[in-house]
Amino acid sequence: QVQLVESGGGLVPAGGSLRLSCITSGRAFSRYAMGWFRQAPGKEREFVAGANWNRSIKYYAESVKGRFTISGDNAKNAVYLEMANLKPEDTAIYYCGVSASYYDLIKGECDYWGQGTQVTVSS
Repeated sequence: QVQLVESGGGLVPAGGSLRLSCITSGRAFSRYAMGWFRQAPGKEREFVAGANWNRSIKYYAESVKGRFTISGDNAKNAVYLEMANLKPEDTAIYYCGVSASYYDLIKGECDYWGQGTQVTVSS
């Protein structure tokens, strides 16, 4: 069974940084688009960042552009999200996901999802 496991979340002060990791099992990562999503309390899940399978194309939500960076390492079956200059409004559960289609992924349609990791930014 394909599994994605996130880690790296935690409590951080405003202006701080975090690096989220997503480790995959199975064969979901190779040639798959990858992305990160988040869901704040009482809110719907939203797209944060995505990349196509060879990472030549990256797309970010306007709210995080210039602050977050998505990357991957096929050899390690890993997806990363580097977050800088964090703001209280970034507080949410962050999920990683992969899809055979980059365009489906940026619309929030992933083939596989992780369980989520909590990011809390204090003021």
